[in-house]
This record gives sequence, C-alpha cells and structure tokens, in this order.
Amino acid sequence: METKELTQTTTDQRTIELVKGLFTPTEASDVIISLIDEKINFHKIQRLKIWEGNHHSKTNLLDNRIEELEQEKATARRIVDMARSQGKNVRISGILKMHLED
Repeated sequence: METKELTQTTTDQRTIELVKGLFTPTEASDVIISLIDEKINFHKIQRLKIWEGNHHSKTNLLDNRIEELEQEKATARRIVDMARSQGKNVRISGILKMHLED
C-alpha cells in the first residue's frame, strides 16, 4: 500500500492519495477491511466516550454509521470474493480530501 501526498491546492485544503494500485484479492481484502475496521473502531470509541459521560445519551448517529460501515465491509468482501473466484486482481483508488471549516 502506497501513501503519498498528491497536491496542496490551498493552505486550508489538502488531497492525499491514501490507497492506489492493483492488489491480489488477499491484499485487497487486507487493505480494505483494515481501513474499514479502523473507522468502525474509531466510532465505537467515540460512542463509548459519550456513554461514559452520560449513560442515557443517545448514540444513534454513531450506531447508524457503524452499521453502514459493516455493510460496506460486507460489500467489499463480496467484491474480493468475486475477484478471487474469477482469478482477477482488484484495483483500489482511495483519495482523502481534507479542508478546514468553520
């Protein structure tokens, strides 16, 4: 997996090419599932912090996002399984765009 800065368009905006390349199904699975799992864990930690502060607080938004990511992970697995069964590789392109907001 290659991580590389693409461009700096302004001082408050940046684009980073997070993932780029052709991967075997196993490699693609490792990359994609790892990224999604990290994001799921981030949301779970945020949810736990909220719960620790107030056991009655609602975490519906975080719960929904975790569920969305779990569904995306299942979709990614299906794509990787399809590539594996067809003897194909998987091209991944993941760009991270960041900018400052008020």
